[in-house]
Amino acid sequence: MKKHSDNNDVNFEPEEELGDVAAVQAKFKKLKDELTKVKQEKQEYLDGWQRCKADSINAKKDSEMRSGRTAELLREALVHDIIPALDSFDMAAGSEAWVEISDGWKSGMELVRDQLIEALRRHGVERFGKVGDTFDHALYEAVEERDDVAGEAGTVARILRYGYKAGKRILRPAQVIVKS
Repeated sequence: MKKHSDNNDVNFEPEEELGDVAAVQAKFKKLKDELTKVKQEKQEYLDGWQRCKADSINAKKDSEMRSGRTAELLREALVHDIIPALDSFDMAAGSEAWVEISDGWKSGMELVRDQLIEALRRHGVERFGKVGDTFDHALYEAVEERDDVAGEAGTVARILRYGYKAGKRILRPAQVIVKS
C-alpha cells in the first residue's frame, strides 16, 4: 500500500469490489433523485389540496352569505307587502267612522292588527313611531312642521304612518308631523 498525504488519491477498496460499489452508488443516486421527485410531487399535491379545501370553505361561506341575504330580502319583500294592510288598519282606526262601529267589532279588528304586528316582531321587524319622541331624520320623515300642536319643539306631534325596521336597517321611515 502506498502512503499518500492526500486522501483523495488513496483508494482503499479492493479492485474486484469496485463494480459493486459503483452499482450501489448509481442505484443510491437514482433512489435519491426519485425521492426528490416524489417529495416535489407530494408538495404539489398538498398545495393543490390545500387550495381546493380553502376554495371549498370560501364557497360554502359565500353560499351561506348569499342564502342569508336572499332570506333577508324575501322577509323584507313580505314586510313591504303586509305594511299597506297595517296602514289601512291605522287609517280606519283614525277615521270618524271608527267611533260609530261597535266595540266588539273594533276590538276584533285591533286584535287582527296586533297579531300582524306581533308576527312581524317575531321575525325581527319592529314597528316604530311614537308621539313625543325626539325627531330623528334617520327614523322619521317630516311631512309637516306645525307650532299649533301639543308637545315640545323638535318632537313628534302626530304619527301619520308608522315606520318599520329590521335590526338597525330602516325598511320604511315613519311619516310624522313635527312640533316646530
